[in-house]
Amino acid sequence: MHGKPALPADFSHMPYANPDAPKGGRLVQSVLGAFDSLNPLIVKGLAVQQIRGFVIESLMARGNDEPFTLYGLLADSIDTDDARTYVTFHLNPLARFSDGQPVRADDVLFSWQLLRDKGRPNHRQYYSKVAKAEALDDSTVRFDFGGVNDRELPLILGLMPILPKHAVDASTFEDTSLTPPLGSGPYRVTAVKPGTSVTLTRDPNYWGRNLPVNRGLWNFDEIRLDYYREANGQFEAFKRGLYDFRVETEPLRWHDGYNFPAARNGRLIREAIKTGLPKPSEFLVFNTRRPLFADIRVRQALTLLFDFEWINRNYFFGLYSRAGGFFAGSELSAYARPADDLERTLLKPFAAAVQPDILDGTYRLPVTDGSGRDRKALRAAFALLSQAGYALDGTILRNRATGMPFTFEILVTTRDQERIALTYARDLKRAGIEVSVRSVDAVQFDQRRLNFDFDMIQNRWDQSLSPGNEQSFYWGSEAADIPGTRNYMGAKNPAIDAMIAAMLEARARPDFVDAVRALDRVLMSGFYAIPVYNVQEQWIARWNRIERPVATALTGYLPETWWQRPPKPSK
Repeated sequence: MHGKPALPADFSHMPYANPDAPKGGRLVQSVLGAFDSLNPLIVKGLAVQQIRGFVIESLMARGNDEPFTLYGLLADSIDTDDARTYVTFHLNPLARFSDGQPVRADDVLFSWQLLRDKGRPNHRQYYSKVAKAEALDDSTVRFDFGGVNDRELPLILGLMPILPKHAVDASTFEDTSLTPPLGSGPYRVTAVKPGTSVTLTRDPNYWGRNLPVNRGLWNFDEIRLDYYREANGQFEAFKRGLYDFRVETEPLRWHDGYNFPAARNGRLIREAIKTGLPKPSEFLVFNTRRPLFADIRVRQALTLLFDFEWINRNYFFGLYSRAGGFFAGSELSAYARPADDLERTLLKPFAAAVQPDILDGTYRLPVTDGSGRDRKALRAAFALLSQAGYALDGTILRNRATGMPFTFEILVTTRDQERIALTYARDLKRAGIEVSVRSVDAVQFDQRRLNFDFDMIQNRWDQSLSPGNEQSFYWGSEAADIPGTRNYMGAKNPAIDAMIAAMLEARARPDFVDAVRALDRVLMSGFYAIPVYNVQEQWIARWNRIERPVATALTGYLPETWWQRPPKPSK
């Protein structure tokens, strides 16, 4: 995206892969929830997300040690101009779908048009920016952008999933289906137990097995995805060895939940992996489509009433930190950092959209006394709520104009989320605010989140070191009205849209960083979500029958680089 690729043209393998990793065996993964579709490229249904990557490939592959660099996969060479007004992909002559049919230019054009018209909202948004697409010959495709000032588009198209024109019915593409899809990737779907498990089998004739981007990857002969509807049952299954690894997300469990024999005798390996990415951050998200949360003063007041210090000490053993903004712990974060001249220039037309203390870097998240009864925070919150038209009536906070009590629901799906929500509800009750906490299974939670059917949810947006078009999908004005996007808060702010545009136009990394920081300032100033905590590490537990390379990618753990430990030779 910016600068030059880290690897030379003749690189032999990715630095985080073991090119000598043995092939064979089986990896069993767990997934919390359920599925009713094998198509992750449409809005309908709950899809098996691993289909993308394992079964369906793209034109290029990410380099996971770099912010945003792509290397050849289905396409073995790429042409573009300095202004990136077009991109031409030359397909690898070896590229084949798993039925043996070659990947042709027509398949690329078919995929682009299908996903532009019938794909997920992000694909429709990205691919509609293409002004003209044409096949120059059977193995060459050119996309022209018609003056759209978006330097990320060639890379976005490089990551486009490529589907076989001869095996996809466009008329039924948007319908959920459990029919195994045909792809060009290293695995095929070989068994489906609806809602329970999906088995992927490595294709022995996979066309790309010797490509440098693939050496040391895709090592298991079989990958089985087992689905669990309940988090505690999922963990108990792991303790019994029913699946091979888990990414732990609950500090209480990480702290004292692994005190069982296999963890003590070394058969289970626990690792805390630090990545080079912005630290994943959890938020309590206001749905500003609800009139109750339309007033920013209400959102500011509720932010003051969240007692992170009490929660971190009592629930999380002090393992978490907290920062404002959406790119925590990276150079992209604007939190506690004064804006430089370029940021101020970008934000000047939108002066009202950024708080002065967020602009000059003096803003800090409220810090309580950790008692769960911080009177200073309560007084400050009452002042804001009063300005917004609310007053205490005995022990109940009411709207002065309507007399309606201030009440809302927090939707949760995990034990961790429920604990946080119940504690927050306790603190809000002291302000006269009545909060109900509704716990639902993962399937219902996803459906309600996708359709913006909630007052408040806990959510996290994972960020890369090269955010781009997906930011419109997260908080762009257009995305606010499209179910299936990740603009859960319903943000509609011209300043956000303008900062995303500036990111996409930036040619040099310093200008890009300034544009992202400017976006971060606008998001912070909108108080669309309450920062709950930042995750400092990836907590991974795996049975020792699974091995991984010594080197870890910038992005953290990558199961596609792992392998099964070979059996010890018999004496």
